Amino acid sequence: MNAPTADWSYWPAPAKLNLFLQITGRRADGYHELQTVFRLLDWGDRIGLRLRDDGRIRRVGESASGVAEADDLVVRAAIALQRAANCALGGDIRVEKKIPAGGGFGGGSSDAATVLVALNALWGTGLDEPALAALGLQLGADVPVFVRGHSAWAEGVGEKLVPITLPQAWYLLVDPGVHVPTAVLFRSQDLTRDAAPVKIADFASGTVLGNAFEPVLRRREPAIEAVFQALSSIGRARLTGSGSGCFVEFATRAAAEQALAQLPEELRAWVVAGVDRSPLLDALETTETV
Repeated sequence: MNAPTADWSYWPAPAKLNLFLQITGRRADGYHELQTVFRLLDWGDRIGLRLRDDGRIRRVGESASGVAEADDLVVRAAIALQRAANCALGGDIRVEKKIPAGGGFGGGSSDAATVLVALNALWGTGLDEPALAALGLQLGADVPVFVRGHSAWAEGVGEKLVPITLPQAWYLLVDPGVHVPTAVLFRSQDLTRDAAPVKIADFASGTVLGNAFEPVLRRREPAIEAVFQALSSIGRARLTGSGSGCFVEFATRAAAEQALAQLPEELRAWVVAGVDRSPLLDALETTETV
């Protein structure tokens, strides 16, 4: 049971991978249409929450990426829920980071989703999943998949989600430590924005595995190209999201760990399991609420 410890309760904020990503067009509002598969991971950040009766929303500790408190997605998520539900309660928020910023692993979005889902339970505000996902979409395109808590086929800007069941897999992740703003990448002349739409069956057959941002980032950032070269000897390297994070998929943990042992020690690399159901949903089911 996720019962509070010293008035704090702790909630998982899992990372994700984009198993492929392509851009199929651009909307009138300037946003891009995409297709991707989100794979949730059994690894990520941890969010601590402590309820307040004075209505204040407060971040405890500094942001790992130096974001001001008012701009922090976890604070914005709490305020959005508070306003949407007309809730008089507040909360303190503590973020324990494992997911590297700028890697494309979804850390900020997952943190925000966990705040929405957990505070909805703890405050007893009673918003349903679609309402929480809609709030999440206002914060970022990746937030809804973490709110809904299932690996998914995604279209639109990433908010049109169809839950899917994926084969059991383990992933060797590498963080090159590079952060290129997504807006800069979308302005690149080398970015393919008109890929032909595909179907889930195309992905399932293994014919669709690319990432539209990969060629742009590999040409732009030597550190990312170096990681791809290092990974090429152990499997097919892929990029996740629009970040710098790279990964190789394996059928077993043993195979992933063996591959990890072959990489240069200076690379920041680790092995994690893929999951179809978010550990946040499991925590939600075993939590005492007000």
